[in-house]
Amino acid sequence: MSTFRVEDPASLEVVAEVPDQGPDDARAAVDRAHAAFPEWSRTSPRHRSDVLRRAHELMLRDKDELTALIARENGKSLVDAAAEVGYAAEFFRWFSEEAVRPGGEYGEAPAGGVRTLVSHRPVGVAALVTPWNFPAAMATRKIGPALAAGCTVVLKPAAETPLTALAVARLLTEAGVPDGAVEVVTTTDAAGVVSAWLSDDRVRKVSFTGSTGVGRTLLHQAADRVLNASMELGGNAPVVVTEDADLEQAVAGTMIAKFRNGGQACTAANRIYVHSDVAFDFLARLGAEVEKLTVGPAADGAAIGPVISAAALHRITEAVDLAVREGARVSHQAELPDAPGHFYPPTVLADVAPDATILREEIFGPVAPVVVWRDEEELLRLVNDTEYGLAAYVFAGELGRAVRLGERIDAGMVGINRGLVSDPSAPFGGVKQSGLGREGARDGLREFQETQYLSIDWS
Repeated sequence: MSTFRVEDPASLEVVAEVPDQGPDDARAAVDRAHAAFPEWSRTSPRHRSDVLRRAHELMLRDKDELTALIARENGKSLVDAAAEVGYAAEFFRWFSEEAVRPGGEYGEAPAGGVRTLVSHRPVGVAALVTPWNFPAAMATRKIGPALAAGCTVVLKPAAETPLTALAVARLLTEAGVPDGAVEVVTTTDAAGVVSAWLSDDRVRKVSFTGSTGVGRTLLHQAADRVLNASMELGGNAPVVVTEDADLEQAVAGTMIAKFRNGGQACTAANRIYVHSDVAFDFLARLGAEVEKLTVGPAADGAAIGPVISAAALHRITEAVDLAVREGARVSHQAELPDAPGHFYPPTVLADVAPDATILREEIFGPVAPVVVWRDEEELLRLVNDTEYGLAAYVFAGELGRAVRLGERIDAGMVGINRGLVSDPSAPFGGVKQSGLGREGARDGLREFQETQYLSIDWS
């Protein structure tokens, strides 16, 4: 079997070689998952709960090793990598608790004489496709509810970061997941592998996290089989700072929303709208924090690692260069290391016009464009003038105003006076072209269940 190399984006060194599997391997993985489904789906909710709880414990046991592995293949800082491991493990714990509550209803028809018995059943073999930016959490956020519901899964991790997915799969086996219930296919032929799954009648669900463009393509393919699909797609998250905001809190929250994982997150702040009364002060404070950021390899203890690839570095560079040509100004930057990796300096852009190109698409990197606003209605028009609607952040002194603003933003998730919205107990997902369905919370379990009811003659 052919292999492909996994590269450390900080040092450009080869970390490992893994099998480069293709459509035939993808179908063979479905063979095994389909064979494992009847037994796994018939296990008791308590048994599935115990297995997932054990997986949570094993991830925490191996936290240091998983942290180092994520930092090596993804490039993110050790702090970010450790936080991801804890977050990823929490999905196993959360869904271990949800597994014993599959839900159901019993009712009487209004006309009388008929009872309805509603149950929720596992959908079947689920195809999971995950990105490189959170290689552990994006996997566990899908695997956890799928196993809790009684599904078996085939998983295609990103070619940039397959090692974490393989490590998680090994821990699941140790936790008691039977052979075939979690199959990982590593590949550089993502289109071939996923197409093989979407055209296989035994695959009853697809759950994808990635770009909106790829999501549209997969939805077209899924439509041919009317396949149950969940899509967590791109974002263009705004940050809104009002004139009465606590600027210390707003800057701290913006730093998290923008620079966590080096800005390589679908929930990352992409557009920062600051009221004119506090814009100068906010920009100075934000810039000072950005200039403090250390950039470099995770092993050196840097706060910001490299972007994932040379292509990503080129794309971010071009976006900033275009913004400057359109009138923006680089007001603050962190220093770059003398290192060979794909490093881009954390950057603050001032004097950004409301119609600047950089505000239209995901930056997916450590660049913070700041726009000054004065009128609230115009602000909301600008904030909502995008095809995306995943996350947003509002910082305001008056909580009621913050909530009112949040409710008028077209986004599935809004952080109020905080720069983090992700939580396993909350329904993660967006509106408009940011996706379909939700992950986490009770909603995440429902994504992997079908509803059936029995209509019973009670006469």
